[in-house]
Amino acid sequence: MADISSLFVTRLYRAPLAEHGEAIDAAELRASCLSIAEDDEAGQKWCEENDFPGYTSYASLSDLGWRFPIFKALVKVLDRHVATFAKDLQFDLDGRKLRLDSLWINILPEGGIHTGHLHPHSVISGTTYVAMPEGASAIRFEDPRLPMMMAAPTRKANARRKMRTFIYEAPEVGDVLLWESWLRHEVPMNMAEEDRISVSFNYGLK
Repeated sequence: MADISSLFVTRLYRAPLAEHGEAIDAAELRASCLSIAEDDEAGQKWCEENDFPGYTSYASLSDLGWRFPIFKALVKVLDRHVATFAKDLQFDLDGRKLRLDSLWINILPEGGIHTGHLHPHSVISGTTYVAMPEGASAIRFEDPRLPMMMAAPTRKANARRKMRTFIYEAPEVGDVLLWESWLRHEVPMNMAEEDRISVSFNYGLK
């Protein structure tokens, strides 16, 4: 009998933030994100100059954990989730640790998109979700082998999840998603009338 196995598995971690620490007040986190976006003139300017839809603090603020206590609490919880995921990935860290490299806010309005990208120079990346109104975009992950598939036929529409070329993950408020930073992903157009708000982050080996 034929033996068919899976090779080179790509892992995706999803859990409620509260699974590894005290619950983060979603309303306070949302209010903090909106307040920062309103006050961050440098971030607003960067978004305008780079045709970035909505708002991101990625290019303007690198110290959210110091500025707002709720972000400091968030980082402590994220540290625990990342440690759990790293254990599952069976990384040999050789005495080093994965530490937060960057943490930033994303506010995606109706019609906004985040095009496909990956996170170079990091090990684990992720996002936690602050506001996901009805109709808000799922995040889409791409099979990292896609550029090498060449003459391969497309997959069936009802293919098993682990066999699909693209995976759509629809998180809920309070969820955290983690993936290895080389995994290409994007956020398709936000069809909700309200803002889709998230906080993304990178962890590197120190």
